[in-house]
Amino acid sequence: MNDFIFKENELYCEDVPVRKIASEVGTPLYLYSLATLKRHFNVFDESSKALNSIVCYSVKANSNISLLHFLFKMGWGADIVSGGELFRAIKAGVDTRKVVYSGVGKTESEIEFALEADILMFNAESLSEVFLIDRTAGRLNKKARISFRVNPDVDPKTHPYISTGLKKNKFGINIKQAVQAYETAAKLPNIDIVGLDCHIGSQLTEISPFNDALKIIKELLFKIIAKGMDIKYLDLGGGLGITYENEMPPHPSTYINSVKKILEGYKGQVIFEPGRLIVGNSGILVAKVVYNKNTGSKNFIITDGGMNDLIRPALYEAYHEIVPVLKREGPRLKVDIVGPICESADFFGKDRVLNPVEEGDFIAVFSAGAYGFSMSSNYNSRPRAAEALVDKDKFYIIRKRETYEDLIDKEIIVNP
Repeated sequence: MNDFIFKENELYCEDVPVRKIASEVGTPLYLYSLATLKRHFNVFDESSKALNSIVCYSVKANSNISLLHFLFKMGWGADIVSGGELFRAIKAGVDTRKVVYSGVGKTESEIEFALEADILMFNAESLSEVFLIDRTAGRLNKKARISFRVNPDVDPKTHPYISTGLKKNKFGINIKQAVQAYETAAKLPNIDIVGLDCHIGSQLTEISPFNDALKIIKELLFKIIAKGMDIKYLDLGGGLGITYENEMPPHPSTYINSVKKILEGYKGQVIFEPGRLIVGNSGILVAKVVYNKNTGSKNFIITDGGMNDLIRPALYEAYHEIVPVLKREGPRLKVDIVGPICESADFFGKDRVLNPVEEGDFIAVFSAGAYGFSMSSNYNSRPRAAEALVDKDKFYIIRKRETYEDLIDKEIIVNP
């Protein structure tokens, strides 16, 4: 079931015409469907009940506090990678005892913020980090709960830029050094070892890399337990992919049942960190066609949305389905859909065959709910897009469009 559907040649989000929202709110615009978000939540939440588990939504995928609030209200926690994401999660109502803190470069001030918030645990990515956590916790007269993120050196069979579990990646510690790292951390006075963490990458569309990594991690898990450490939490990260084009990723229940089978004998809780899977196909980017341009050798649709709004095609050569919001009659044309940014990488799609569009029409870029707005920028001094949420026949602005004044709000002219 899809909540972005055509009715009489016009694209709707649930029961509201996309063209109506775009005309009232303006473009570029991120538009989310609450019905789709709920459905994805329910599928994963129900599947996760096959195990004793905690689900911590990956905030980096989409950090709008309205969407976070919905997920936290339904009982999920948060996987964060910065102090800013922790701040957002707290403002959106997260139970901080369901927050896990990942990321390779946690600063002392961020660690202090997380300790004061009493998060569930830090997923530490080096011994150097653990030493800093220990010193910071000691200064605050607190005990810091930690796990180590362990790198199993498994090929996730995804884009190299979103692979995180190979030994050449910056993430985690080498599995060959893991037992020694745990033994060293266990001697620190302000550290409480409670978990083991593994995350091999994003947008995985096969079960086998997960299974391969988990079998390796399970062996390590029981080695650590045999050393007398109480591993209450096994954090398996996220990474399940979605359909952008022709991908057929596994159903969450297939993945979780596979985890259950492999982990037979483990008595602790399993943590999952879905992100893209929940929000990716819950949102679209809407842009207005500014110009149709024919260079003699190429046809271009130039929109008011650019790579600063959605950088995935430029960064990963990622595919997103693109459709005109209004289906017009006429011969279909091969086009490049591009933006106004002064970079050749500024495109949403190349050599796409689309129904005709006129200047002033809107186009929709699908599967933009994850790593869309959260990766957007002000490059070329462009205000960031608005965000809106549809619930049945109503829509709500959940992030106002930035203004030119916002662009320079923190800047200061000096006359040295």
